[in-house]
Amino acid sequence: MEVMNKTRSVLTLSGRVINEVLSFIVFSVLDLLDFLLCYVYKIVDFFLEAEWKPCYCSSAQEAITSSGKILVSEQGESKIVSLTSSMLQLEEISDTLYTRPSLVSEVSKSTVNELKRLKLEGTMIQSCEKIKKGTVRSTFTINSTIVEMLQGKIGGQQSHPIPRWSDCNCKTCNSWSSSCKETLFIRAEGAKDKVQEDVLFIHGFISSSAFWTETLFPNFSNSAKSMYRLFAMDLLGFGRSPKPNDSLYTLREHLDMIERSVLEPYEVKSFHIVAHSLGCILALALAVKHPGSVKSLTLLAPPYFPVPKGEQATQYVMRRIAPRRVWPLIAFGSSIASWYEHISRTVCLLICKNHRCWDFLTKLITRNRMRTYLIEGFCCHTHNAAWHTLHNIICGTASKIDAYLDEVQNRLKCNVTIYHGRDDELIPVECSFNVKSRISRARVKIFEKKDHITIVVGRQKAFARELERIWKNSKG
Repeated sequence: MEVMNKTRSVLTLSGRVINEVLSFIVFSVLDLLDFLLCYVYKIVDFFLEAEWKPCYCSSAQEAITSSGKILVSEQGESKIVSLTSSMLQLEEISDTLYTRPSLVSEVSKSTVNELKRLKLEGTMIQSCEKIKKGTVRSTFTINSTIVEMLQGKIGGQQSHPIPRWSDCNCKTCNSWSSSCKETLFIRAEGAKDKVQEDVLFIHGFISSSAFWTETLFPNFSNSAKSMYRLFAMDLLGFGRSPKPNDSLYTLREHLDMIERSVLEPYEVKSFHIVAHSLGCILALALAVKHPGSVKSLTLLAPPYFPVPKGEQATQYVMRRIAPRRVWPLIAFGSSIASWYEHISRTVCLLICKNHRCWDFLTKLITRNRMRTYLIEGFCCHTHNAAWHTLHNIICGTASKIDAYLDEVQNRLKCNVTIYHGRDDELIPVECSFNVKSRISRARVKIFEKKDHITIVVGRQKAFARELERIWKNSKG
């Protein structure tokens, strides 16, 4: 037995070393590839759209102001000032959009930083003393590209054509106008008369409302459908919802669209929320914004990573969800989507622009023996929507989640139930227990041999019954 344990330990260590070495090589090559693709897309954009749109490889200010917005920074935190005809809006964006060091530079810096650690600690102590004495003041800085942005507004310069050449323009992907003029695609089912309560279903990253409507909706009992109105939405930028090019897909924009598309037109006063993955962040933010309206919170695989003291929240979370490792494959895919702006745009060009072709091939190969809603949800988005949503919601809200959870714990009285698959390789099980540590009344249920998707898909009948019990027993 001892020999077997030693052998297993050696094999595990060897596998880890191989994964580390292979990952370093692969992601170093991807760093170079993304750098080259940056110039390729600038040239292609210029020839096809008569301009090249600044990307996040350039300065943050240049990338932001190209969309008619101003970047304002204060002590490392970034916000966006949006000028409209009637108001001045302040958007919060994630610094991970424009601060993503290459793997080689990161390794080099970590070595140098370790050597300078003692010196840096002394410098930080001196800086703190200066701040306490009032010798250092917090200031806002605005880049000079504001002038260019204002000139563009005054001159009436038009942004790139709609849609972009690398995006699809089929009937599903036809909502390209400004985000302030459209509403989300909503699938509403259930009670029409004598509605007792409403339920909001919020899907995860690169998914759609079909994640719920093709699994849970057909399996709710007739009594549940006669009592509850069920609302499944395609989030802004995904599925059949608008995919505006002028949006930064911030938390405020996502919440505003949910309120404008569901809460206001359907006159929703009190509601239950069921959310998956990234949707859990929006669910928490929505619950905190409407504390007296939420009856219950059901969170599936919530991406909550407590940030250690001294770490930068956004960068820490990005490294947790995208560790730049070739194995497991889901971590590799997440790393591609998070770290590489131009490689991920290429993936969207190949998959999303041609989603009708992939849908046809899938149905042809399977002879329609399987529903293709997961593939449809995966393919129906734009790079602009996916890139900004990933960074501004998952990474950008890292410093807010603690406050949201504390609000749910202290101010809200609703029931909180958390589900997680033991085999989830994207969002580890520890995330659900981290939520439990902040919300003591939360009930955590772990399902063996289930992952990020099969926590619902494959057990939809049982899960539908569990949700009905949660709603029935809710006293929120």
